[in-house]
Amino acid sequence: MKSANSLRGVMRFLHDIRGNIMPMAAIGMVAMAGMVGGGVDVSRAYMVQNRLQNACDAGVLAGRRAVTESGYTTAAKAQADNFFDTNFDEAGEGTTQTSFSTTTQDDGSTIDGVASTRLNTVVMRLFGFERFNLSVDCSASMSLGNSDVVMVLDTTGSMGWDLDGTQTRIQALRVAMKDFYDTVSTAQSGGNSRVRYGFVPYSSSVNVGRLLYDLDPNYLVDQWTYQSREAVYEVEENPTGNQTGWEDPVYTSDNSVSDVTSGPWYYHNGVRYRKKRDCNNARPSDTSWSNYGGTTTNTTQEINSQGQRVTTTTTSQLQRRRDYDCYKYANRQFYIIVRTQERSQDSVQIATEDPTYETVTTTVFDKWEYKAVDYDTSVFKTFSAVNTPTGTDGANQSSTWAGCIQERDTVAEDTFSYSSTDGISPANARDLDIDTAPVGTNQSKWRPMWPEISYYRTTDSTNRYYSSASTSDYGRATGGSCPIASQLLTTMTEDEFDAYADSLRTQGSTYHDIGMIWGARLSSPSGIFQANVNTSPSNGGAVARHIIFMTDGQMSPTTGGQTAYGVEWHDRRVTDNGYSNQRDRHSARFLAVCQAAKAKGIRVWVIAFASALTDNLESCASTDSAFPAANAAQLNTAFQEIAKDVGELRVTQ
Repeated sequence: MKSANSLRGVMRFLHDIRGNIMPMAAIGMVAMAGMVGGGVDVSRAYMVQNRLQNACDAGVLAGRRAVTESGYTTAAKAQADNFFDTNFDEAGEGTTQTSFSTTTQDDGSTIDGVASTRLNTVVMRLFGFERFNLSVDCSASMSLGNSDVVMVLDTTGSMGWDLDGTQTRIQALRVAMKDFYDTVSTAQSGGNSRVRYGFVPYSSSVNVGRLLYDLDPNYLVDQWTYQSREAVYEVEENPTGNQTGWEDPVYTSDNSVSDVTSGPWYYHNGVRYRKKRDCNNARPSDTSWSNYGGTTTNTTQEINSQGQRVTTTTTSQLQRRRDYDCYKYANRQFYIIVRTQERSQDSVQIATEDPTYETVTTTVFDKWEYKAVDYDTSVFKTFSAVNTPTGTDGANQSSTWAGCIQERDTVAEDTFSYSSTDGISPANARDLDIDTAPVGTNQSKWRPMWPEISYYRTTDSTNRYYSSASTSDYGRATGGSCPIASQLLTTMTEDEFDAYADSLRTQGSTYHDIGMIWGARLSSPSGIFQANVNTSPSNGGAVARHIIFMTDGQMSPTTGGQTAYGVEWHDRRVTDNGYSNQRDRHSARFLAVCQAAKAKGIRVWVIAFASALTDNLESCASTDSAFPAANAAQLNTAFQEIAKDVGELRVTQ
């Protein structure tokens, strides 16, 4: 009976629709758990795969950046692996069996990578799905756009110092420059990009004279005052010079005038003679010369074999005298006396050379007077040889312009600055104006540096101490260092680039400001060289502009050398007394022009080679663009880092 009742109860339950919600809820809970758990695991897999992709990209970028002339070496592969490992923490991600491998098909131009890992599920394993096998591909290459690169290179004396026993600093620079070219050239291959190079080697000055002269000769002065010297002579007590007096002219004779029937005749006293003998006896004897017309004077000087200066002054004076002759008057039977000197060209006596009066004076060299001297530069600036009386005992010496310049006018101030609204302050510091062309005055023009005639003044014969006097009996040659000629932006073959690098020579003091000034001038799209800078590439693309400023030392101006700012002790264009705050004032100029260059969209890179990366050098550089380089390897690395940025290293897959 109980069994029947129980069966009926079960049947009622099964047929009672009010109880269906319970099994349905149970089934729904299982499905919901699978959906939520699956979402969690898929989300984990998605995030891990993103991190795997990022690590893969970082690895191939690092590997491509580490490529050298030797291609994709073991060291470069290790660099790629290290960057991958740094960017993907297997333990932290909860993955296993992680792998990363890189290859190249073109000697390192493009680096391809594959990364994979295994991620265990948390919830979905309850449903039989235990793991995700994740894999990504990545690739990095150099893809170069249009670039203009101006290298501002310190070629001062210290660059000739030994670096490591095997090479000098300048030799290490040449190698780094050539590797830079190779890296950029590799990135450029296969494309239609344009890369141009300009150069500004600098020391105490820069060699831009030919660039200025070819642009406009009027950008250079025709006269300038240099710290120099003049010879002082005294007349010898018993001079060997003499006065020769007037010399007779040279005649020609023409006896064909015997029966002239026309022409300007002049009768002497109107007397006629029946016999020629009587006529000849009556001719006046006064045939002396007299002056008429103007004079011309020419003075020459030479040093004779005894070291004496001989000055010769020659004056040419037109002369006239009366000569008389007897002629038969036409067909008549009488003779007349004629003043022939004033007849036509057929007269019997004609003066073909004017007489001269000569004075010769002999003097002896006494001493030099050291002072500021005005010189004509109109021929010197054309790169033609010019003689100046500055040689031994005042003898002429020949010199030809090497091409280095003195800067145009500036102001002796402590502080200089640049702003996008006001430009350079103070405004009359024309040396820091990287755009404005000369406007006609000497103050706005550049001056040839002329070390051959340049001297500084001293107080005595020891030449130990500078003299502040305007003249002195004592002095010494300043000398003057002139780097090789700068070059405007141009495309270059590898041989042309290497030849320029090999031509760099070392000498002179360190003037960072003059190097940066001209690096900016050669790069400025709105300056005097804008026609060159703004030449459009054939591909029509935009152009990235770079200045690479490389130095092996701190600012180190000189007081007694011939420089871009004259002889600083005497000319005092930078300092008030020839030396105070000299380095700081040049540094202020340097920083101001760095800001002016960066304001034009030019990226400024700075490399401090075998010297400290000072605050001034870091301030000059654009953001993340300053490199210390203690040795040749680090110098090469710095140039390679810049080359890869110029080459626009990027992920391509």
